[in-house]
Amino acid sequence: MSDYVFDSFALLAHFRDEPGADRVRELMAHNEILVSVVNAGEVFYKTMREQGAEKADDVLIAMHDLPLRFVGSDLDLAMHAAKIKGRYPISYADCFAAALAQEMDAAILTGDPEFEPLERDGVVHVEWLARKRAR
Repeated sequence: MSDYVFDSFALLAHFRDEPGADRVRELMAHNEILVSVVNAGEVFYKTMREQGAEKADDVLIAMHDLPLRFVGSDLDLAMHAAKIKGRYPISYADCFAAALAQEMDAAILTGDPEFEPLERDGVVHVEWLARKRAR
């Protein structure tokens, strides 16, 4: 069993030093942390849009220096994520975090309210960081 899956919310909290960043760092120091490559790409593109390509490259390098295990996507994981997307109003990238968490019997660290229905229905276990306002 892996301990945690980080979605982009958790990683961005770390890189932006937002509320919850201390918890992200604490978990990285003491647990196995999995990150879907799809969520890593989401961190990259969001950083690029907000702060430019050079900063996104710096974040990519920094992600490789963190104690993270990046998990690639294969057809099985993509279909698992697609089944979650078919049932819940959640971004496809977040579905990869959810599918990975299910497959690895891990909790998701996030503050994204899109995960609320999945937690409510027992699809995944969520450890909540400071949450965004619901859309």
